[in-house]
Amino acid sequence: MIKRSTKYWILVASKDHVKNGIAQGIAQACHGKAAPLKRMKKGDFVIYYSGKQTLGRPDKCQEFTALGKVIDDEIYQFQVSEDFCPTRRNIAFLESQDTSILPLIADLVFINNKKSWGYPFRFGFFEINQHDFDLISSKMLQHQYA
Repeated sequence: MIKRSTKYWILVASKDHVKNGIAQGIAQACHGKAAPLKRMKKGDFVIYYSGKQTLGRPDKCQEFTALGKVIDDEIYQFQVSEDFCPTRRNIAFLESQDTSILPLIADLVFINNKKSWGYPFRFGFFEINQHDFDLISSKMLQHQYA
């Protein structure tokens, strides 16, 4: 049997939603859709990017706001309200510091057009290569070893 290599994912959500997810040890993607979460496997890593501080408000964030590891192969639905039942995954979040994307843009491979650097985040969920993961995570974990 061929072992699948570790994959690295970017998920996009407002900072307030990310911090709520960290507290619960869960990830949601694309307003609760199951398809993105099904692509992740146990052992993969996720990084959340937050373009906004708060959902529905204009306050910019432009930071990577969470880093974690997928801890199992289960996805499940969770009834949040009468009309909202998003799909979730369990994530072991690492203690990390929020990190601005601005000084990293020039070195991130997944950003093809450096002038329109926000474009990839419009999809809400995408895979990145190990180089980009290592660059972002090294900045987010820097305080651990300083």
